[in-house]
Amino acid sequence: MSELQLKDLYDGFRDPEIIRSLAKQITTEAQKLESPLRIMEVCGGHTHTIMKYGLPQLLPDNISFIHGPGCPVCIMPKERIDHAIALAKMENTILLTLGDMIRVPGSKTSLAQERAAGYDIRPLYTPADALKIAKENPDKKVIYFAIGFETTTPMTAAVIKQTIEQKIDNLFFHINHVLVPPAVDAIMADGKAKINAFIGPSHVSVITGAKIYSPLPLAYKTPVVVSGFEPVDVLQGILMMVRQKVEKRAELEIEYTRSVTMEGNTKAQTMIDTYLQPRDHFRWRGIGDIPYSALELREEYAYLDAEKLFAELLPTEPIDDHKLCICGTILKGLAKPMDCKVFGTACTPNTPLGSCMVSSEGACNAYYRYAGVLE
Repeated sequence: MSELQLKDLYDGFRDPEIIRSLAKQITTEAQKLESPLRIMEVCGGHTHTIMKYGLPQLLPDNISFIHGPGCPVCIMPKERIDHAIALAKMENTILLTLGDMIRVPGSKTSLAQERAAGYDIRPLYTPADALKIAKENPDKKVIYFAIGFETTTPMTAAVIKQTIEQKIDNLFFHINHVLVPPAVDAIMADGKAKINAFIGPSHVSVITGAKIYSPLPLAYKTPVVVSGFEPVDVLQGILMMVRQKVEKRAELEIEYTRSVTMEGNTKAQTMIDTYLQPRDHFRWRGIGDIPYSALELREEYAYLDAEKLFAELLPTEPIDDHKLCICGTILKGLAKPMDCKVFGTACTPNTPLGSCMVSSEGACNAYYRYAGVLE
């Protein structure tokens, strides 16, 4: 497909007339709802689409959005960031990680601050660059601080595979890959967030298949619609949810059929399972311990596991967030960024107190960018 064809395709998914038409259909159908529709968009990418295109302003008052924990940078607890900082400070070490992770505050400092202090900390454009950097620096310990949901996990697994096959002996992994379903289940089981529908993450679903959400409609009687990230996708997904509610159904449906299937990418799933396994528990920033909600290297690859090899340097006690930051409450669907006393004042993208403001996928970042708040 040519660049022009791609542009035409995506222009269609952002076409104002189509957006207005869908919003009108939703408004008409929503009049039949017996109770308000409170939708959690789990993924931060959806949050940014919703805010950027002003979708709440197009929809009736009985439809509202609740922001979820689908931002891998936002949910990373301070002690894990402190792990990365401690590893970076080891002699003859290069620490690698992805994008926004460098700016997230740990307990006392951030990777960005330590980089400015002279430690060799590098953001990666792609995990595959870790192989090149390790080969170019054979006298250094190169540690990849791997983050992300199921979307980015196959890339980490592929790098592990190539590390073994190419016999690279100075590349190690600190695994922080987390899983969507256990987190969503924890929020629903808690019962405090009044959610009755879900927009399922789309990029995650390309890898895992939409099947991973099938327990949710059964357990909680909530529609789940896996939608794409364009505004037309999101609105089409909402229309599908409204119709489910009106028809008294609670089912798993796929709006994003051009990329998502029920089964997903089975080759990627096999690669992940070869090198990684669920860990007993993982602490999510602001949410707490969630059993089997993250992955770790399998025991046979412990010789690559920085978390085990350098365990004596790494903090083990949980570290609380800044007392003024309500990022955890936002991630649990119990508050919105505007509810935070320091939002847009003491806490901005340039001076973040919490991870929801740092990440380009964070809810606070989205509100700051698109809700008319100026620094």
